Amino acid sequence: MDFDPTPQQQDLRDAVAKLGKRFGHEYFVRKAKAGEHSDELWQEAAKLGYLGVSVPEQYDGGGGGITELAIVCEELAAAGCPLLLLVVSPAIAATIVARHGTEAQRQSLLPGFAGGTLKVCFAITEPDAGSNFHRLTTVAKPFDGGYSLTGRKVYISGVDESDKIMVVARLEDERTGKLKPAIFVVPANAPGLTATKIDMEIVSPENQFQLYLDDVRVPAEALIGEDPEAGLAALFSGLNPERITVAAMACGTARYALERASTYTATRAVWGRPIGSHQGVAHPLAHAHIQVELARLMVAKAATLYDAGRDLEAGVAANMAKYAAAEAAALAVDTAIQSLGGNGMTTEYGVSTLLGAVRAGRIAPVSREMILNFVSQHLLGQEKSY
Repeated sequence: MDFDPTPQQQDLRDAVAKLGKRFGHEYFVRKAKAGEHSDELWQEAAKLGYLGVSVPEQYDGGGGGITELAIVCEELAAAGCPLLLLVVSPAIAATIVARHGTEAQRQSLLPGFAGGTLKVCFAITEPDAGSNFHRLTTVAKPFDGGYSLTGRKVYISGVDESDKIMVVARLEDERTGKLKPAIFVVPANAPGLTATKIDMEIVSPENQFQLYLDDVRVPAEALIGEDPEAGLAALFSGLNPERITVAAMACGTARYALERASTYTATRAVWGRPIGSHQGVAHPLAHAHIQVELARLMVAKAATLYDAGRDLEAGVAANMAKYAAAEAAALAVDTAIQSLGGNGMTTEYGVSTLLGAVRAGRIAPVSREMILNFVSQHLLGQEKSY
């Protein structure tokens, strides 16, 4: 058991942290409130090779794994400028293509992921099914030379920034006649595809959308992989990195909030001494810090298991990491705001602007309740509750 990063991983962490500090939380908030995207940060991260750290080297990537991508996600968030599309495009979409795409799909798509010139969003969630792939109503029907997709998706991140959309639909199994998950790469401007922005109370440069697919026709090569039977495995190969990188981002956000708060409480003097000298202020911050460090350990474990190809164990750890990190981030931001008093609610001090994002982190991409259901059923042997 080795808790030390490799020299390359430490260099990556230091370099990404340096980049994040060049932009910072003020840049992030300014972009969000202006209705703009953090394009400059994305382009700079691409130029420095950070977006493609987990893409195989033969496709112009860094040849690392989800461990390295999680480092990028965490350190940008720790600087106050997280990139949500890191989770969506490199973590989910690029991993699915790298693991399950055809060689033609890898050659066509992966260099764009690595260079940051291609953004692909991921559409699984539906109004009535959530992300329960057994209940998805978006259906793909074969026609001569391709597939027709019809259905509806909701809470899809970054549609307005993306060149393509990775759509999870249900395709009829030729052998059994049953509908099974399949993944298609659809141009964002495909005829029959309509996107409607959802107004959210979250400070973020990335937007959420509803998608309507009305007989959206794609060629046969839009289906990820050569085997329609492999759709479920491909889906999970993307969902576990999603949970891991979301957790890493939450840990980074928590670190940012606690750094802001601890700096403030160490220098804010009332009655002749810093407010951080009082246990009523210091202990909640210390407690939150401990929870964040515990969550970071689980993120590292989940990423290590995933990169080792131990998918079943990685899935369990990824869910736990996401749960722990979301709870720790919500605690850290709330504690930071309380520590700053009235200043905690101002834009200037840069912590209240995190409230919406960390609260959403307890819901998406999988809710804390569903993770608890998973743990109680599969790890503690309890009867299924739903």
